[in-house]
Amino acid sequence: MSRSHMQSLGDSQPVLVDAVRSPFGKSGGLYVNTRADDIMVRVLRGLLERNPLLSPSVIDDVAIAAATQTGDQGMNLGRSASLLAGIPNTVPGYSVDRWCAGAMTSVTTLASAIAAGAYEVAIAGGVEHMGNHPIGDGVDPNPRFLAEKLVDQDALAMGSTAERLHDKFPHLTKDRADKYALASQQKTAAAYQKGEIQKNLIPVAVRNAELGYGIATVDEPPRPTTTLEGLAALKTPFRAAGRVTAGNSSGINDGATAAILASAGKAKELGLTVKAKMVSFAFAGVEPEIMGYGPVPSTIKALEKAGLKIEDIGLFEVNEAFAIQVLSFLDYFGIADDDPRINIFGGAIAVGHPLASSGIRLMLNLARGFEIHPEVQYGITTMCIGLGMGGTVIWENPHFKGASK
Repeated sequence: MSRSHMQSLGDSQPVLVDAVRSPFGKSGGLYVNTRADDIMVRVLRGLLERNPLLSPSVIDDVAIAAATQTGDQGMNLGRSASLLAGIPNTVPGYSVDRWCAGAMTSVTTLASAIAAGAYEVAIAGGVEHMGNHPIGDGVDPNPRFLAEKLVDQDALAMGSTAERLHDKFPHLTKDRADKYALASQQKTAAAYQKGEIQKNLIPVAVRNAELGYGIATVDEPPRPTTTLEGLAALKTPFRAAGRVTAGNSSGINDGATAAILASAGKAKELGLTVKAKMVSFAFAGVEPEIMGYGPVPSTIKALEKAGLKIEDIGLFEVNEAFAIQVLSFLDYFGIADDDPRINIFGGAIAVGHPLASSGIRLMLNLARGFEIHPEVQYGITTMCIGLGMGGTVIWENPHFKGASK
């Protein structure tokens, strides 16, 4: 969808009303004895509780993503989680899987239905309990992938694809990756000190076999005491003398996100807030062996559809699956590693990346960035996706000074 097309939609333009998430946990940590669907249910309830003007009965559809759709992430999460959350049984639901971009795809798919006039209000979400469902758990790759050399073995191991990116761009060194990772930790710590991240966290009840019941209120993964020296000393698990470490990568995490989407007209009718207006989106493919490069072509496509240039973008939320993945994106567009427009509250290297949930985390961070930066008109949320893909959504700031009302 182009910018001119989106603008011509008028009352049917898709808008982001609100977005929230659970605190993110480490695998085997906060949510070790908590079901994935229960985390998702609490986030859905929290989202609706803080938007009392929205009656659940007017929701047209619910789309919830998970990368592993078995066990407590199975049974059609879009339907089962919404029923458990108390959304009326008249509201349908479905599940989405585009690996890391699951929640992003939930958003873009529902937004497309809104733009088409089929829906007026919808809820998108994503959850991943990587403690219950380790990455690749239960997967049975078709032997043809390797036997017919459709992909190299490295394509099936995300850490190896990150090492391949370092091979492709030798000037993007481990030192640069470590410095980027340190900055992510520092920005996250600063955002916590200012209370920025907590604004969108929904407390979740948790249980520990030894400690009993408690409430998760903050992210578990951040390491605010991280140093460059500490990062430099970490092992490289994907390759001997490699460059990718646990310190310059996102972790193995648990968590959930959810968002309310609406048509501009319905949001106005119901008196709902508008935190961002969708301008365009695009998904693209690259060689699976360098899947982290996916955000480059998807952003090129999204910019073309929007009739915008990279210089028009005032804020970027780039998912930090690996530092090298973000650096390769910045390098292509000629953006400095420490550009202040990038991930202003830090990113997944610090707070974590519960796979299919992360796309909406990017959106809620961008929405907050729009609020505190009314001089910015356009922002981007983008992420890489396993097996060689990228996804990008371009948003317009409703608080932009001089924007039409």
